[in-house]
Amino acid sequence: MLQNPLQLRLEKLEPWKQITFMACLCERMYPNYALFCQATEFAEPRIYRDILDSVWETLTVKTAKVNFERQLEKLEEIIPSSDEFDFYGVLPAIDACVSLSTLLHALLDRDDLLENTLEVSQQSVKTVAQLEEVQLDIEISNENQKENEAVCAEWDVQWAIFRPLKDAFQHDAELIRDLRDELKEEGVSNIGAALN
Repeated sequence: MLQNPLQLRLEKLEPWKQITFMACLCERMYPNYALFCQATEFAEPRIYRDILDSVWETLTVKTAKVNFERQLEKLEEIIPSSDEFDFYGVLPAIDACVSLSTLLHALLDRDDLLENTLEVSQQSVKTVAQLEEVQLDIEISNENQKENEAVCAEWDVQWAIFRPLKDAFQHDAELIRDLRDELKEEGVSNIGAALN
């Protein structure tokens, strides 16, 4: 597990902030899944998009009612298997699904919210580290992670998502929408994959 001071700060966030943080990271991983689906015609990326949008809706619309168990069932049907696809792209796609699944589990059972938040944070960094390891043929550890630009950039983005959340005084739907829209418009994933 790659460590960063951010992890200690995440436990101080209120539940809505932790959920928003996870949703932001899933939003950043969505292009990895969408591009994998486009390349393989494995599934309809729209399904992942709709599930994630239902999470955003519960964060921004007071009256929103979502059946997260049903969303989880839908997600489980569209998770690719690394046994079936013999190319790198399947791994970030799986990571994106695992993170969204973790987020849905967190919404269903809030007892493990911090654990889930740390897991999604870690998952996103792991996706980045994995690609770097494949490309550079090195192992990324706590000791050398600071020397890797891509891993540092990933932590920087997580900090950039964390800071406005930390400073929010109360459940701030506008802030949540701003974070969502910025990540959606950017359309670039944690490993630099872009939706055209």
